[in-house]
Amino acid sequence: MKIPPYHWWRTVFFLIPAISIYTIVCGAASIVASLFERNGHFAHACARFWSLLILKTTGVRVTVEGLEHLTPGTTYVFVSNHQSIYDIPVLFWSLPYQLRIIAKASLANFPVLGWHLKRGGPLFVDRKNPDRQGILNRWRSLVSDGLSLIIFAEGTRSADGHVARFKGGSFLLAIEAGLPIVPVAIIGTRQVMPKGRLRTEPADVTLVVHEPLSAPPIASPTAHDAKAFADRAYQVVAATVEARQFTQSAASAASHL
Repeated sequence: MKIPPYHWWRTVFFLIPAISIYTIVCGAASIVASLFERNGHFAHACARFWSLLILKTTGVRVTVEGLEHLTPGTTYVFVSNHQSIYDIPVLFWSLPYQLRIIAKASLANFPVLGWHLKRGGPLFVDRKNPDRQGILNRWRSLVSDGLSLIIFAEGTRSADGHVARFKGGSFLLAIEAGLPIVPVAIIGTRQVMPKGRLRTEPADVTLVVHEPLSAPPIASPTAHDAKAFADRAYQVVAATVEARQFTQSAASAASHL
């Protein structure tokens, strides 16, 4: 019988229980606070603290590049590749903005986590029956509140580390709302915990924030316009991930020689 490796034991008997406690405590705190605060700022602070605890406990060290491209106080749509469930804490802890995430509607039903998300003001989307006008109205209300959005435009986590083509739906809304897109590349979270593996390992992660892409001034954008905008962001993110991931993997392999 093959004995599971150390990091499997560490994940199952230490990290999962610890992260569960972090989620319950931080989620409960934000739910209680939401009864007195409607703007979701305390909930966001809880999400950032939750993210920091997860990264520190797991041993994930994050290097952030490119924040100088952003203007404080501006509302952005951050569009990122998606390699691991660790992308979420990396983004929430590393980006100094009031962030709201576009999440699957089914997440709203999860105990504690779903309640926290609903009270924190994310944008839930039913992928089978999306309410485009309702989503656009929600986007505009976020803009008026000075909040920014996070989108994983591939639609799901990458199975092989390569960046899949970005879906155009969110970019259509960004054009209609007149919001700038910020391409964000995450490199290294797949080494922490890739899709389909119940094991986490400490790792160095790099977050590269690129210059914002202004939404094209189109009064009535089409799906073709959205796809063209999505492809612009995809080219930026994919080029960075492919170049940096190769360099990082080669460096990691050399360090083990």
